This record gives sequence, C-alpha cells and structure tokens, in this order.
Amino acid sequence: MLQWAIFFLIVSLVAGGFGFASVSDFARKTSFVLFGLFFLGFLLLLGFALLVVNVVDSVSLGTDYLFYPLPPRV
Repeated sequence: MLQWAIFFLIVSLVAGGFGFASVSDFARKTSFVLFGLFFLGFLLLLGFALLVVNVVDSVSLGTDYLFYPLPPRV
C-alpha cells in the first residue's frame, strides 16, 4: 500500500509539473488516502505487537495479569 501511495505521489508531482491540475489533484488525494490507511494499519500492528510483548513479559516474570493459574494437580 505504501508503494501505491508513493507511486501516486510521483504521478501527482509529474502531472503538476506538466500543468495537468485535475490529474495532479486526484493523484495527490489518492496518495494521501493510501498513506493514511497504511499509517493506521502500521499503528494498529504496532499496538498489537506491544500488547503481545507486555503479555509475554508478564507471563515470563510470573505476574499473570491476564491469565489465571491452573490449580495444582494432585
């Protein structure tokens, strides 16, 4: 998705340089939308990764905040 955003940004710059204002405006808006979607996806994945790291650290340290220990087997 980031590749498409960069592609439309380049198309926008080239079209603006040649004087095609409507093509440049459309490509600029498309580039901004695609970059925004890419950035939101990146933030979601980063948040999920931090959540997983915190859970793994809490389990490895013995502080089970999210998981209740099973009763011992007799």
